[in-house]
Amino acid sequence: MTRHVTTEIAVIGAGVVGLAVAERLLAQGHAVTLLDPHPPAATVAETAASYGNAGTIADYAVLPVGTPDVLKNLPSLLFDRNSPLAIRRAALPALLPWLARFALQSLPRRAEANARTIAALLSTATADWLDLGDRLGGGDILKKRGCLYVYEKAAAFRAAATDMAFRRSLGVTVDLIDPATLRQMEPALPEVEGGAAFFPQAVFLDDPGRMVALLAAEVTRRAEIIATRADRLDRQVDGVTLTGPGLHLHARRVVIAAGAHSRRLAAMAGDRVPLDTERGYHVEWDMDCPPVTRPTCPTTRGFYLCPMQGRLRVAGTVELGGLTAPPSPHRIARLVEGARAIFPDLPEPSRQWMGFRPSMPDSVPVIGPSRAGAEVIHAYGHGHIGLTLAPVTARLVADIIAGRPTEMDLRPLLPHRF
Repeated sequence: MTRHVTTEIAVIGAGVVGLAVAERLLAQGHAVTLLDPHPPAATVAETAASYGNAGTIADYAVLPVGTPDVLKNLPSLLFDRNSPLAIRRAALPALLPWLARFALQSLPRRAEANARTIAALLSTATADWLDLGDRLGGGDILKKRGCLYVYEKAAAFRAAATDMAFRRSLGVTVDLIDPATLRQMEPALPEVEGGAAFFPQAVFLDDPGRMVALLAAEVTRRAEIIATRADRLDRQVDGVTLTGPGLHLHARRVVIAAGAHSRRLAAMAGDRVPLDTERGYHVEWDMDCPPVTRPTCPTTRGFYLCPMQGRLRVAGTVELGGLTAPPSPHRIARLVEGARAIFPDLPEPSRQWMGFRPSMPDSVPVIGPSRAGAEVIHAYGHGHIGLTLAPVTARLVADIIAGRPTEMDLRPLLPHRF
């Protein structure tokens, strides 16, 4: 039997971005219906990027994935099985159009423009998360201990000075610290010849799953939740119709926040968006006291050591490979090997995970109204910083729906910018 529903705003997607958007709209008095094949509680299970991330509110992550340095090394990066950025060769034909755009966006002028757009988005991320955490009763999950990038070699540390100077020009606070200071901050780390970049204002979630569960509980308490997928999106003269298994829904406005699954819905709305999928991995070791006290990235290895409640999570690397291929045992093995190179006494991992990041060639999310009209609003494509930008995206979407001026120029974020 088909259920017929009428609502003011339908939000497609119950990940952290969709939940944050729904929470913000509900707080401003809108009637919201949330659609997802899995109920919001599933976002804390080992199935979603909202669960499996590194937990960092990465307001320092202003650089796009694509830069001139990455472009120069792209062939070796993509086809080296041990690279932090890799590709599943079977997926290469389908990925060629995306990779061509990625290469174009990695050119100097475009990469710098993308960095400035990302920095503008990130400028309020920490404050927005502290506010959201307090509203949800999860302020204790947010830890104000900063974040570290560790450089093993002196040459790499010296080379990082240019990178950090550029980040400072975009408003990032960062201190370059010597090996002795690093040793004082994180005594369990092996000694390094180089040093570290310390981002003192960064915060992190020591239990992302619990924070998303609090957000899901708040939304579930106040919104209508429909556990199905939206197979079709059709514009009508008075709004938008969504249809799926057992559902016919009419909404005045629709927000597409379906993460890596958003491209098909965007096309139905009239927007061809070059969205593809990064496959992210993590492994965890249960322990009472993780060996680091803040997120720490050994830069040559491309992952984060993440201290979380009752466990150490090692999360990261980028694998381009679509939504259907199974997890790569090699990527998991590389994380375990890398973690044991730093902490040799680690036993077998307690668990492992793979999830999907919605990735744009310019590393800039898609936020804003459809080309065909503001009945459909896009909110996806955040890549590595979806958790970080969830409340920022929610505020921008709420402003668009209310007809208020947004705090930043939306043109670099719009779905038709390509």
